[in-house]
Amino acid sequence: MENSTPSVCGCVVRTPPHADTQASVDLLLQRLGLADLQPMLVVASGSDAVGSFVRITLSAPLVQAWAPCLNTLGLAQRLELDTHQPQHLLREILITMAMAPVAFEFPSLDELESAIRIRVNVVLAGRKTTLAFGTAEADRPPSHWLYDEDRGFVIRPGVSLIDALMQATQPQQSGALYSFSCYRASEYVILLGIAQEIALCNPALYAELQQLWREQPIKSGKFHDVFLREQGTMDAPLPARYFVPGDRTWFRNPDSASADASGFEGSWVMYLGDGLFNNFWKQAQPYSLTDKCLEIYHWRHGVYLDAEGEPRIDEAKVARLVEASRQDANAVAQIEALMQRYREPRGVYTDAGGCMDTTREFARWVRPGTADLVLPRLP
Repeated sequence: MENSTPSVCGCVVRTPPHADTQASVDLLLQRLGLADLQPMLVVASGSDAVGSFVRITLSAPLVQAWAPCLNTLGLAQRLELDTHQPQHLLREILITMAMAPVAFEFPSLDELESAIRIRVNVVLAGRKTTLAFGTAEADRPPSHWLYDEDRGFVIRPGVSLIDALMQATQPQQSGALYSFSCYRASEYVILLGIAQEIALCNPALYAELQQLWREQPIKSGKFHDVFLREQGTMDAPLPARYFVPGDRTWFRNPDSASADASGFEGSWVMYLGDGLFNNFWKQAQPYSLTDKCLEIYHWRHGVYLDAEGEPRIDEAKVARLVEASRQDANAVAQIEALMQRYREPRGVYTDAGGCMDTTREFARWVRPGTADLVLPRLP
């Protein structure tokens, strides 16, 4: 899909005038336990009409060696990282951010540090999240949540938002599986990652967030606008295999017939690092890119109409077909070539589109004084 390495923009961080930027970056690396990365990073100071900044990038030879064409899916394997170890996960996050083709922008090094910690939180939450598949029905742990016809699910008075999110998404906490869509689940995982960070670095914002979820939770498009940044566009897509742990992305179902089945329009997932995407339905079986392509491709072969004439997907049949394809290297290669093309716009279905998204989503700034995560005012 890409045949050359795009330019690298890395992280652009605003700094005070005349600051010793190298020393400040070195101190950040020390706090993260990644001081040994310092020789591998290019730290360049500059200024523009807004003020002073420092740009942090991975050196060009390492970008080419570790992630040719900015394909980061094999980075952990090349560097022999075990991303279940916290320091290895931090390492993959910082390295992939430092080779970003579109700059990650921050108003301070503190915001960069919080952004990295939020991504760690999101990965850890994504690994633990397991749901019962549900698109028409939904439920939450009654010990922590209430349902309101007008507002949806709100947390009970006096309940911790962090605890409520864990209880709803992590069966090892609640002892039960709860039903909601992968889209809503991805919101909960991101919200939990943000909440855990701001509870430490911005308690006032956390208190506002918790109160919001007691009175008027937000979701869908408004959730995206309030909580998330997005990089890449349909006209200027990110490299298809460029992912940073903690990204949210969408794998689109490019087949119009099976996409009409509720819940099978596509798949919202979190990138966990090490070439894996979370599996909301089977926590212990995260997806590789190949896994995801095979599954979504075979949805088209599992379509049937239920007793009411509504399209449904026979998931057992899909699983059998996926396993059969997996045994045939030529079939896998053909399916990957088809599915690992960029997706088409919503509502457009031709033979030209695959399932790969053009964008990635991640949390906004959260630190006191620089946060651009602005919660709606309660009535």
